Amino acid sequence: MNQNTNHSIPWNKIQYLLVDLDDTLYPQNNGLWELIRVRINKFLVNELHFSEDEAPAIRHRLWKQYGTTLRGLQMEYEVDMDAYLAYVHDVPIDNLISYDQQLSDILNALPQQKIIFTNASADHANRVTELLGITRYFEDIIDIYALSPFCKPQVEAFHTVLEKLNMPSKACLLVDDSPENLETAQILGMSTVSVGNRVHPLSPHISTFHDFLTLLNQ
Repeated sequence: MNQNTNHSIPWNKIQYLLVDLDDTLYPQNNGLWELIRVRINKFLVNELHFSEDEAPAIRHRLWKQYGTTLRGLQMEYEVDMDAYLAYVHDVPIDNLISYDQQLSDILNALPQQKIIFTNASADHANRVTELLGITRYFEDIIDIYALSPFCKPQVEAFHTVLEKLNMPSKACLLVDDSPENLETAQILGMSTVSVGNRVHPLSPHISTFHDFLTLLNQ
């Protein structure tokens, strides 16, 4: 169910939709992110030799402290980004994600230019958007490689996006499931929409991206 807020979106000023990928463009309960978490834990065990009991807590600490587990592993253990991303994204996503006509119709109805803005890799993003049938609606993917050495929610990652687009922050709207990412966006002057299970109290909130068009009249 959508949450009503007093935080209206200045649609007449929005030229770019910056859309998160995982847990934003597809339902959070489909199991994909849980498979990725399992792979991250296995990476910590198999590649860095932590115990199975230690791995979940280490993964969570690094994510909270650095924005992504990868960023923390790079900072503290000099982990190779290519090896890590290939390992953790090696999951059978075609069993969990399929063509979504409603999502396609929504994106087609939105006149703004659309960018995937993700802490995942472009390879993973392309796999997801191709399965959903929505690749054609996004003019670019700004991924963890483009943001390196930063990541969401670090402000430097957002500056990277704005510099790449050559757009002022007020022309951008971030759609994301992470309250931390939405907070950074708002600090910089972006409009925001919160999606999914974690509500950002200063953003209009929708349960899934399927509800996005309900925001046009707010």
